[in-house]
Amino acid sequence: MAEDYQMPKGDLMRGKRGIVTGVANHQSIAWGIASQLAAQGAEMAFLHLPGMERRVQPLADSIGVKVLVAVDVTDDASMDAAFETVKAAFGEIDFFVHAIAFANKDELKGSFVENTTREGFARALDISAFSFVDCARRASAMMPETGGSILTLTYMGSERAIPNYNTMGVAKAALEAAVRYAARDLGPKGIRVNALSPGAMKTLSLAGISGGRGMLAKGRSLSAMQADTSMEGVAGAALWLLSDLGLSTTGEIVHVDAGFHIMGFREDEAEG
Repeated sequence: MAEDYQMPKGDLMRGKRGIVTGVANHQSIAWGIASQLAAQGAEMAFLHLPGMERRVQPLADSIGVKVLVAVDVTDDASMDAAFETVKAAFGEIDFFVHAIAFANKDELKGSFVENTTREGFARALDISAFSFVDCARRASAMMPETGGSILTLTYMGSERAIPNYNTMGVAKAALEAAVRYAARDLGPKGIRVNALSPGAMKTLSLAGISGGRGMLAKGRSLSAMQADTSMEGVAGAALWLLSDLGLSTTGEIVHVDAGFHIMGFREDEAEG
């Protein structure tokens, strides 16, 4: 059953069409974003992992998404077919949400230096960073002369050494650099490119990281607001960047983590 996030309703995305990737279940950040876009009138296509139809279809049905396409982002033929399917259905698109990342589970624990393999490193960079470049190229070619918006998801492990995040942190750093370069290239076409950096949230991705529950608890206790990152907050920030509200914002990494990224140490740790 689809999670009800009570997303604010309106018309900010009325008449706009786009693609959302990465919806896997009702706890996916991509699902929270898609729910908000739908509540604001957007029409969407979902690109999802092969074999995920049974999970994704009920979510799509609940917000009126009629175009669902399985895609393997490491396979050019699969990507060609997926984007051609969306193009046949929509013609042009106004936005694209990239919520794709992967690293081998064995490399998301312990020592980054000791546990990272050549094959695992290459695969993490391919799926988590190059897929964004490939998607940005394909999505931008489907956007109108008036422009559009591309959004991806990152995490603070790109900026700081987070325990167990390891290879994924390096991949996210590459992704953030790709955001800036894509923003430069696509800006003259009126296409904005940004990333959201949410705090730790209860998702399938977090479950795959050793000590994920601890990351969630620490994110809450060490954040400026001493609160969890909310799906509503992340979806609201995505709406800003994907809608016309964000017309002059591009190349940004926007933190949505209840202020976790600004903190040094807690006040009680400074006493004595």
